[in-house]
Amino acid sequence: MKTIPKPLVTANQWTIILSVIIALSTQSAWILFIPLIANLSSLLTGVHPILIIVKRFLSKPANQYIQEEYTQLRFNQWLAVGFLLVASISFLLNWSILFNIATIMVGLAALIAILGFCIGCFVRFQYKQWKYRRTKSAAH
Repeated sequence: MKTIPKPLVTANQWTIILSVIIALSTQSAWILFIPLIANLSSLLTGVHPILIIVKRFLSKPANQYIQEEYTQLRFNQWLAVGFLLVASISFLLNWSILFNIATIMVGLAALIAILGFCIGCFVRFQYKQWKYRRTKSAAH
């Protein structure tokens, strides 16, 4: 099973939180392009520029940290990219309410994840449960 060291995951979450704080306080979405491009790059090419930088500062080998499941993180990245994209497009279209809602949602999700509860994990688990029940009932 492929995994990612927790400090790298946390660094990505802090990048999102800090960009959200700056975006909301300035009412400008340009800073959101940093986590948007980094996470989209990771999803499309497997290269996450922020994590490449942060990895250099790890004090131990990557495998000596608590690990996070890769497939779950990719699901969470898709959610984050979706909200960051909605926020960015809303900003460009001057839809300030949707910009604020999407920005707050992605920021809260990242903050809550740092505090110990992964909303994306919960959503994915519920989806997998629903899918399982659906295929099980279709078999009868």
